[in-house]
Amino acid sequence: MGTRIADAPEYAHLWASDQMRALFEDTARRQAWLDILAALADVQAELGIIPAPAAEAIRGHARAEMLSKDLLVRETRRTGHSTLGLIHALQQILPEQAREWIYYGATVQDLTDTWFGIVMHRVGAMVRRELDGLEDAALILADRHRDTVMVGRTHGQAGSPITFGYKAATWADEIRRHIERLEQGRERWEVGQLGGAVGTLAFFGEHGLRLRERFCAKLGLRTPAISWLTTRDRIAEFGYVLAMIAASLGRIGNEVYTLQRPEIGELREPRTTGAVGSITMPHKRNPEASEHLVTLARLAHANASVLLDGIVSEHERDGRAWKAEWVAFPEVCLLTGASVALGQTVLSGLEVDPAAMARNLAATRGYAASERLLAELAPRLGKHRAQEVLQQVLHDGRVRGEHLRAVLADIPEIDGLDADLLERPDPGLAAAMVDDVLRRSRAARRDVT
Repeated sequence: MGTRIADAPEYAHLWASDQMRALFEDTARRQAWLDILAALADVQAELGIIPAPAAEAIRGHARAEMLSKDLLVRETRRTGHSTLGLIHALQQILPEQAREWIYYGATVQDLTDTWFGIVMHRVGAMVRRELDGLEDAALILADRHRDTVMVGRTHGQAGSPITFGYKAATWADEIRRHIERLEQGRERWEVGQLGGAVGTLAFFGEHGLRLRERFCAKLGLRTPAISWLTTRDRIAEFGYVLAMIAASLGRIGNEVYTLQRPEIGELREPRTTGAVGSITMPHKRNPEASEHLVTLARLAHANASVLLDGIVSEHERDGRAWKAEWVAFPEVCLLTGASVALGQTVLSGLEVDPAAMARNLAATRGYAASERLLAELAPRLGKHRAQEVLQQVLHDGRVRGEHLRAVLADIPEIDGLDADLLERPDPGLAAAMVDDVLRRSRAARRDVT
């Protein structure tokens, strides 16, 4: 029986994608651990460390469905050891001559840290594929709305004009950096572990380094230069990259959430058939997906913080670090998987309302042009004097409810200024920067293919 609401059938889809969940569910994890043990036995047999028939038997019986789950659970609890239950369950089905060669010279961390290396490879690939789709959706919005002028906002207040394409291009550019982080970090993260008791490989004697190299290669992982039992920066870095990805999607979700407010009404997240906005207020269209992106970002960060704390470990082995990772690391992966999948749904179906953007810009009564006006007056009065004059005059005009055109009459230094210039919304070089993001992203994709 599930004890976490995130695992309840009616809510599970909110906290993890099916693909990501399948990677961490119990049977898949046990099978991955068995695959690692089989790979270790294979390489040990190649090097003459264990008998070849024993390795063949281990390989042939390393199937999660063949193990007694009851025995595995009972022995894990009885021994108080993290993996003895798995070992005893495998021993039960092995020929007698192979039983003593399971897990030969290895430790819990050799098994579970190597599993982390495999998982980081698989999770990274899953998230990368979703980010490609997210980047596509953001680039389409940036291109389509390159010249769709809207209010730019700072500190929650109307500022100078931008274009919606510019806003979407910042999303695409941020997503591109996350793609680069995932690619650049692979050589640090996708690393195996085989160190023995304190990391020195003493159990294996002269075979140790060669065994580790072949073991990692057999599993498609890189070989560490040195054992990393208490150096947990790999796990923390990967977790924080995922949390950053979730945070970026939280930023996008927060924008959609805010701009969907009826008094703004510039964006609307996709409508889902059959969705109910409010059970008591039928007129509402709640931004459920957008706000959930923020929720996922907060939870991903909280769990990534546990991974960061694990870097402060003690001596050559410290279970306080890596046992906390057993809980926090899958959570970061699951939450981020849910975030990138949901983010793609939001961006690919996002409804943009250019008319509302134009209305909101017009509602500033021309004051959105103040930056441009300051630029025009600065050469005449000096920048700081011009700012001082404008701040007072524009404040008085807003209090009186006047349009910018009427206010300009109160500024003697304005004579000769092209007032029509201030009537046209000026988003600066927003369109040029959109073009640059589009060009860079397309070039990066060509380099990959």
